[in-house]
Amino acid sequence: MNIAVFASHGGSDLQAIIDGCKNQQIEAKVAVVISNNGDSMALQRANNEKIPAYHLSAKKFGSEESLAEEILSVLTEYKVDMIFLAGYMRMLHVSILEKYHNRIFNIHPALLPKFGGKGMYGMNVHTAVIDAKETETGVTIHRVSAEYDSGEIVAQTTVPVLEGDTPEILAARVLEREHSFLVEVIADIVDGKIALG
Repeated sequence: MNIAVFASHGGSDLQAIIDGCKNQQIEAKVAVVISNNGDSMALQRANNEKIPAYHLSAKKFGSEESLAEEILSVLTEYKVDMIFLAGYMRMLHVSILEKYHNRIFNIHPALLPKFGGKGMYGMNVHTAVIDAKETETGVTIHRVSAEYDSGEIVAQTTVPVLEGDTPEILAARVLEREHSFLVEVIADIVDGKIALG
């Protein structure tokens, strides 16, 4: 199975997926990496692993429609079966959502439906969790729909919130679990335990 990973910044989730494929925890390969940020570490990680990597942004293509056409053409070229959004900070165009219906997944650093929606990403999420005095948070993997963080939840795992946690400390604990969890869940998708399409 060919996986496309979309990432905007550091790409540590991307690295976890690449490593999971290399050590055969995931019986698939990362066929292509796409980023909307030309300076993202994700593109560098892909280059380091000799994985085709593309910087595709609306700024480069002039409109969301032209960008979507270019993304679809790259996905077709690499015979992509599944898309994984690993810290990708943009909404996908409806044409991509339709073509890959139920085959696009996102990872979110909280237990959706809590702490999701527009503006709920990165440290904002962990700050909100601590402010709400939650005793646990976690990681959610869900299908991507036309609304932020609202697609069908396919898997969740919990992470404790400890007394004295700062958003940074909590973020590090969640990220550590995120890396192992996404490998487990992608393996389940590839093995057919979680349906595609």
